Amino acid sequence: MGKKCVKPLAMVVMLACSATVFASERPDHYQGQTAESLEQALANLTTYNAKLKTVLEKSELSLQDMAHIHELTYSLENALQRVDVELDSLAATLEEVHLSSEKAHGEQVKTQGEKYLKHAETLLQSGR
Repeated sequence: MGKKCVKPLAMVVMLACSATVFASERPDHYQGQTAESLEQALANLTTYNAKLKTVLEKSELSLQDMAHIHELTYSLENALQRVDVELDSLAATLEEVHLSSEKAHGEQVKTQGEKYLKHAETLLQSGR
């Protein structure tokens, strides 16, 4: 039993290790639709959410549906990353308004406040 069991066991271990290496070196499959601006990100979210919803409304999902969903998620992730960056920027601008108002820096409050409102309105309009 000694030598006959060792070879198959060694083969299983080698295959498991090579499968792990191949799985960790998985290439990115798709780039997805880019989102260079907040407006583009919001448009992409609307478009790709609608596509995802259409696929998910099926009673059963095929392997082709899974592949399509997988592809859609790249564009959705890109859009969400852009929204995240834009929200961070919006929060930083609001903080500038806050700090400037504490110091009674009227011109800075006005400039940054208008910048904040313009940016915030873009986000709020998408929710309508």
